[in-house]
Amino acid sequence: MFYMKRMSQIAVGQPETAVQPTDKWALLAALTEAAEDVGVNHRTLSVLRALLTFYPDRILPCGPGCAVVFPSNATLSKRLNGMPESTLRRHLAVLVQTGLVARQDSPNRKRFARRYGLAFGFDLSPLARAAQDLVNAADSARERQRQVAALRDRLAFVRAQLLNEADVTQNHEWLETARLVLRRKTNIQTLQALLTKLESLLKTPITTPPVSEKMSGSHIENERHIQGTNKKNIVRKTSTDPDRTGPKSQTVSLGDVLENCKEYACYFPKATSDWSGLISVSNQLHSMIGIERPIYDFALQRLGPNMTATIMLCMLEKIGQIKNPGAYLRGLVRRAETGSLNLRAMVFGCQLRKLSADNFA
Repeated sequence: MFYMKRMSQIAVGQPETAVQPTDKWALLAALTEAAEDVGVNHRTLSVLRALLTFYPDRILPCGPGCAVVFPSNATLSKRLNGMPESTLRRHLAVLVQTGLVARQDSPNRKRFARRYGLAFGFDLSPLARAAQDLVNAADSARERQRQVAALRDRLAFVRAQLLNEADVTQNHEWLETARLVLRRKTNIQTLQALLTKLESLLKTPITTPPVSEKMSGSHIENERHIQGTNKKNIVRKTSTDPDRTGPKSQTVSLGDVLENCKEYACYFPKATSDWSGLISVSNQLHSMIGIERPIYDFALQRLGPNMTATIMLCMLEKIGQIKNPGAYLRGLVRRAETGSLNLRAMVFGCQLRKLSADNFA
């Protein structure tokens, strides 16, 4: 049984741990990446997606019984393009067994809701309570995929080296095994064992070349230069030139960020009031507001952790006005790279927006 099953069961008399409301589509994206670890397949995920469409809000609450949907099997089948009800019931049972959803059955097992009473159907709140587990599982799945890709590349390279050696027939069985393994999906242990065997068959062991140090464009001995139309005149550009590539550095103090961006404290009240605390909040915040990990990593690489954390806190202040947070973040990165992003105005605009809203309240 998957470990998230415990998240859907709340013991009587025990305090419940506070969990932040989470974007339901971000949770589904994380669950898709961690599907193998969770124990669900793409058909089960399609049923879960259909259930999520019946919940009107994008933010999924974590309180027990606060996110109950009650479509009939016939309605669900229509939304799933005619999935047979026997198949539908099987995938619904998998969702309940893994703890991703919980059933709240009425006495006659019908699904319905009263205007001033309880709702009977499928409770989606366990999915929100398992948000951090899903994010961790998705990160582990991505890391495992990177390891598998590296091992497959190494195995293909070693096999090619063996094919170039003179005595190929002697190792033909292992070479054929490697060819078949590379054509199918396999795990890290199988790849590692086969790679170790093939490397032992090499006459000349493969030596990994030393990794050269990354050259910096701002180093005094390796400066870049731009050559004009007159070849006799060479214009050298130092790291202080305003036209160099990459985002321009902008100084926004920690005090300005803490004074103008306060919405994050509602979700992370225990976060420390320093840059390390804001960076930690940003690392958890991106999945909550619907930004996929590759887009967030791209922003970290291009802007740095402090600037990225500042932008994430500013986005949280006006998240209700942002339709596509991932595309919005990509646009901010592009503007920062071209020097058209005014980060100070973005930070101070958060406080001005709040004052304007208070004046008309």
